[in-house]
Amino acid sequence: MQLTRRSPISGPFERKGFGGSGSGPQRGNDFRGKKQEKDGLRVNREIRAQQIRVIDDAGQMLGVMTVPEGVRLAEERGLDLIEIAPTATPPTCKIMDYGKWKYENKKKQVAARKKQVIVQVKEIQLRPRTDAHDFETKMKHARRFILDGDKVKVNMRFLGREMAHQELGMALMNKVIETLKDVCMAEAPPKMEGKQAFLIVAPDPVKVKDYLKLHPKPIAAAPLPEDEDVEEVED
Repeated sequence: MQLTRRSPISGPFERKGFGGSGSGPQRGNDFRGKKQEKDGLRVNREIRAQQIRVIDDAGQMLGVMTVPEGVRLAEERGLDLIEIAPTATPPTCKIMDYGKWKYENKKKQVAARKKQVIVQVKEIQLRPRTDAHDFETKMKHARRFILDGDKVKVNMRFLGREMAHQELGMALMNKVIETLKDVCMAEAPPKMEGKQAFLIVAPDPVKVKDYLKLHPKPIAAAPLPEDEDVEEVED
């Protein structure tokens, strides 16, 4: 049997050298550029300007100098040179502790997220012929959502012959506004889209505050400790 010698692998599977034009990860300046993009600020020798205006850690202006000069001053104080105003002419840099700045900035971001109020949109489904009991139940849910700070979207679908009596559905939508007017406001009048009508109501801060003064939420009773013994007294 005659053996044939296979040619070396080539084509798309050919490996490129580190110095070639392959698609492998690049090092050096590209890596530093990604770090700068992630942190949002250039630090020390990542600063690319020819001249910079330097402020020391006490807030005093040190004047215009080159990046190596600014880095040397920062290193003498055991700190970093951070580019805080890259669009200024020349860019403004400050001598500070980069690690401490990142920590304090992260704390500020966490505190800001805690203060954010997330408003959700709750949906309630109605029909043009929804009976009174079902309507009252759904309005109780809508009121609870609004008092919790959420918006409420009321959806109503018309089926079959109900399309010929859209005024019944619109009257029910207006009844929703009338029922909840003490705690909310309608963002817009009820609208028809095809075979469906919808209405969005949002909490009115002033009305909600007045409502809660008149109807304070009940405070749940604290449970008894599990190890507390309750004695029964017999007559």
